[in-house]
Amino acid sequence: MKVLYKISEKSWRKAAASHSAKIKYILSPGLTSFDHPLNTGIAKRRHYIDDWTGLDPLNPIFNFLIEYYGIKGSKGTRRLARWSPDPSIMISGGHTHDHKLPIEIIQKSQDDLIFHSAMKATNGIGGIFLENANAEDLGGTLHLRGAIPVPSIDNPDKLHGIIYNSAIFYNRHMLVETEEDRLQLLKTMAPFQWYKSIMETTLNSDPIMHCHGLHEWAMQYHPEGADPPPSASYQASLKLRVSREVINKTVERKGISCTHVDALRFFAPAAAPLNHHGSSLERIDQLRLEQKACVHAHMDLLKIALKIQPFLSSELLVEVLRIAIKARKLDVEASPYDATMYGAGVVPVETKEGRKLYREQQRALMVEAEAIRIRLLQAYTTFLSISFDEDLISHSSMEKKPKEVMKKGMIFDRDDIKVMNFDGTLHATAEPGSLPWRHNIKNNNNK
Repeated sequence: MKVLYKISEKSWRKAAASHSAKIKYILSPGLTSFDHPLNTGIAKRRHYIDDWTGLDPLNPIFNFLIEYYGIKGSKGTRRLARWSPDPSIMISGGHTHDHKLPIEIIQKSQDDLIFHSAMKATNGIGGIFLENANAEDLGGTLHLRGAIPVPSIDNPDKLHGIIYNSAIFYNRHMLVETEEDRLQLLKTMAPFQWYKSIMETTLNSDPIMHCHGLHEWAMQYHPEGADPPPSASYQASLKLRVSREVINKTVERKGISCTHVDALRFFAPAAAPLNHHGSSLERIDQLRLEQKACVHAHMDLLKIALKIQPFLSSELLVEVLRIAIKARKLDVEASPYDATMYGAGVVPVETKEGRKLYREQQRALMVEAEAIRIRLLQAYTTFLSISFDEDLISHSSMEKKPKEVMKKGMIFDRDDIKVMNFDGTLHATAEPGSLPWRHNIKNNNNK
């Protein structure tokens, strides 16, 4: 590579401030106030000098960010607000559609102190250089993870700026000398290939437009004679807007068409047999079942995006967050809960008119999410091409299943999609009330 893509201090600071403001605007309805009980105490107040607080765990539209994706406290919201440059700059000759920033390309020059300092700091690879970024920016304005400080070769106490380059973070410049080294790289790369495959199969799926968001109803399903559903305490701060009889009747009307493998664990046990896509699912079923109309699949785009942060365009992260919250809002509005006090409407899927309204909103959301999913898939392709050697990527899906690999995981082949899994989670099963995936696989292995 040996190229430095320089963004001036004025340009990147302006972009970073804009990104933080956008994130604050999107999250503002769900942020706690400074006098919220979670924010009391002198020690805690010190953390809010930059005006960031955590999300309200009782807000049903925003609490999924805490429960599902670990956006906890002000540390979590700050993480979303940190800025990072678009990595595609490095494979597009300094051009990018996301960040309309002036990019200066600095190549080898005997007289350029910054270039030589940057090459020393990056083992001769280079990357995206943020002029005059300093230690105080890290963990606040910028991501600490993946940041490479560039001290001057003339004066180690002087910092020229910060570089981001995932090729360095994942040691692409290091020689792979042993099979153990190679397997470790494959293990590191496997989760990214998994999520890339999920997006590919989702984009190629047939949408299911008759689920009507009944996974939330399945959680509260309680027919006569059945044990109370374990998930009945979910969203306990909200009142049900319909009776138990209406919930049961709505679930039993035509059963449940839920394709989201992470939802099944939260079903009431009595609702599991009513799911047309299975009352027991394996993690690997996600490749078969995930489909482009699922609101939870849209929400999960945020989880997928966060996996490669900070090596992701901040503007794309904003769009992913927007669609995830829009999907969650429809999810809540179509649920049996009354969330109107949090600004949610009601999509009464227990009625014919409500189901029609749900399908209309679901279809519009699907179209919007598809464009974002395509961009995120492209971002993953870019990330992988920068971070890992091409031969490693191309051959990782054609392993011969050596014993060392098979002891740790498996290779899954679905048409042209091959996924290597080293931790065994693809073997894990989910049923109503079951343990999280990783605990399930451990239990399965112990049998």
